[in-house]
Amino acid sequence: MKITFLGTGTSQGVPIIGCNCPVCSSLDFRDKRLRTSLHVAIDDQSLVIDTGPDFRQQMLRENINRLDAVIFTHAHRDHTAGLDDVRAYNFLQQMDMPVYGTIQTLEQLKVEYAYAFARDNYPGIPRLQLHEISEDAFQVNGIDVLPLPVMHLHMPVLGFRFQNFSYITDAKSIGPETLERLQGTDILVLNALQHDWHISHFNVEEALKVVAQVKPRKTYFTHISHKLGLHAAVEKQLPSDISLAFDGLQLDI
Repeated sequence: MKITFLGTGTSQGVPIIGCNCPVCSSLDFRDKRLRTSLHVAIDDQSLVIDTGPDFRQQMLRENINRLDAVIFTHAHRDHTAGLDDVRAYNFLQQMDMPVYGTIQTLEQLKVEYAYAFARDNYPGIPRLQLHEISEDAFQVNGIDVLPLPVMHLHMPVLGFRFQNFSYITDAKSIGPETLERLQGTDILVLNALQHDWHISHFNVEEALKVVAQVKPRKTYFTHISHKLGLHAAVEKQLPSDISLAFDGLQLDI
């Protein structure tokens, strides 16, 4: 299994026009964070978790020439706004794109991309094949996927586990059942927005408490705001088994 971090930032983490803060003006490529998304290559399958506003740029940057399915964590725009760009894969692969999400996420996609589901389809629109998922385990083209339900303040969000790799973003709380599902995880990816308390995301202190409960061999923090600080500086503050993820980081598992 090969993991590629397409993006590790948030809408609060993307460089802001006219901002002269240390992160936005940093020359370290690890501080240039596009919206959070992940590519999973496993067996012969190419999967993407979330298609944010930077989806096209991310896929071009990583030279990902095939995409077999999209899996969504939830329906917020910073995770769904790039879905239209799967049309390139529709054309290249001559297939509808399988899209997996909860009923709430799929219904929101039908609103945001109503033209893709219209009876009189315009030529060239994205062709989407919707698959409803729940908190139960499911398969994507033979790949086992275990959902990891978490709460994003009052909004249910799904993380996902592939074998011994677990991925969670946009979490503020994790219940006992999901903590049980996380047991035995070798590599954990978890959101850590900033140092200060936030209403709907883990801050670093809260994320560290989750890591202590799960006890993975290695943890990477993602969904990072520019408020967290410079990559190099934050890395020095973290335990040796925890790192900040960065755009383009690849893991062979």
